[in-house]
Amino acid sequence: MVSVMLGIAQTLGWASSYYLTAIIAVPVARDLGISVTWFFGAFSLSLLLSAGLAPMAGKWVDRHGGRGILAASNLVFAAGLGLLAFTNNPVMLFVAWLVLGVAMTIGLFETAFAALTRAYGMAARGPITMVSVIGGFGGTIGWPMTAWLDANYGWRSACLVWASLQLTLGLGLHLLFVPRGVRVPVVPVQQAPSTVMPAASVQAAAPSLLDRTMLLLAYIFASVWFITTAMASHLPYILQMSGVPTASAIFACALIGPAQVTARMIEFTIGRHIHPLISARLAALAHPAAGLALLLFGPVAAILCTVLHGFGNGILTTAKGTLPLAIFGPQSYGKRQGLISIPARCTQACAPLAFGFFIEQWGVYALLVSIGLSLLILAALLALSGEERPR
Repeated sequence: MVSVMLGIAQTLGWASSYYLTAIIAVPVARDLGISVTWFFGAFSLSLLLSAGLAPMAGKWVDRHGGRGILAASNLVFAAGLGLLAFTNNPVMLFVAWLVLGVAMTIGLFETAFAALTRAYGMAARGPITMVSVIGGFGGTIGWPMTAWLDANYGWRSACLVWASLQLTLGLGLHLLFVPRGVRVPVVPVQQAPSTVMPAASVQAAAPSLLDRTMLLLAYIFASVWFITTAMASHLPYILQMSGVPTASAIFACALIGPAQVTARMIEFTIGRHIHPLISARLAALAHPAAGLALLLFGPVAAILCTVLHGFGNGILTTAKGTLPLAIFGPQSYGKRQGLISIPARCTQACAPLAFGFFIEQWGVYALLVSIGLSLLILAALLALSGEERPR
């Protein structure tokens, strides 16, 4: 029940932040008399702020649990959305997105995963996967709801509706269902018996991005989120460039969400019996297969391309929560997640602009960049083979 309710709260969080941008960017830019690039510049700045704050948020969850900080995120989300609704100049737009950047830091997947880990320890893999399954509906629900609100009442009203939902539904779910405090004790690693912390190592006591395994994980998820964000921004256009009609391209891209959820359900039911490193390696092959299918077979492979991409992306984004837990155990999990999130948030911030440049230079063959990154992700996952710990 906890993971289901927390998943619903995550759906709300993603729908009212990341997935808000694609719908309101044009009307906001039009009403403020600025270019859409400025709007996305404000959004990118919020992601960079989120990258800087992530380790502190994770450390807080390690010490105090996730209930308080997740509940606070609803208040900050509501404040940022309220500011956005009443924005009438570019400065207010940037301020609103900076507030939303704080909310995204403390209210989305990384914090929720850390909260579950502090509550359930090594048993958190199943709840983490379930949260990601339900949270995967953020776009499926958020895009059409925001589009309907914008079409009928305007983008300002849409922001206020999402703010109201944060203050009612989101806050209520976090206060009622997130476990209080920290159930898994924070035990110094040198004193922790192996029966309590079967996956912990000395590294778990002092997480650092200078550690080899942490560097590999940071690279893996920075690349995963670059590809995820780039495809979310440009895949419909790439399909059209390959010869797919506009309506068919939109339909094909709409299948990404269900493919992600399906993959996560398989991970929750079947994949939970194998090490997450194995499922992540298999998932890393999905995007290269998707890209090569489109490049080799053209428009007839559009649906195959989007479904394969969604399937692999669904497992790899979940692995951001499950892999560090399987390798290091629950000790210092929140801070570790925060450190891993720094490069991932940075690549998210630059992905739409960078991949747009690649498309301008090479057209549909820009997919070779994301295919190459995916193969390097696989290589990094294979390099982690010596780092596996018992589950």
